[in-house]
Amino acid sequence: MTRLRFLFCLPLALLSGCAGYNLGPTAGFPAGSRSVEVKFFKNETIEPRLVTAMNHAMRKQLQQDGTYRLETRGRGDVVVTGKITEFTRSAISFRPEDVITARNFAVSMVADIKAVDSATGEVLLDRSIAGRTAVLIGDDLASAERQAVPLLAEDLARNATSLLVNGDW
Repeated sequence: MTRLRFLFCLPLALLSGCAGYNLGPTAGFPAGSRSVEVKFFKNETIEPRLVTAMNHAMRKQLQQDGTYRLETRGRGDVVVTGKITEFTRSAISFRPEDVITARNFAVSMVADIKAVDSATGEVLLDRSIAGRTAVLIGDDLASAERQAVPLLAEDLARNATSLLVNGDW
């Protein structure tokens, strides 16, 4: 009797793990049927080069995801705009021989991103989104930061794309 109960409950328990799975497109429409236009972001920080990296990363992430078709000419079904509001760096670890000089930095960037359906004017996404990465500093802090900016922008773009495509959980 207990064995029969076990054989009945086991498949039921395994199948209940799939209860939240959504078969098909995540945004409620077929992949690639709607287009997205990414406008140039504004930079409200004093750090240069963030806008170029952010726009490139945002376009790349949207293309890789495939839910939206990237519109490069004209107006897309969804228009994404944003402004970079914060760029911070903080030391994670210091050199053992010199406790003032940092060895690793945590770098973060925050952007206010807004996505609007161009046909209806409905706001699909409007929130601050953060991206983070760690930087190992060699001999030159400036070159380490220059190499970290694309990674930071990719992390932020990945988070923004996920929210745009899957919605806010």
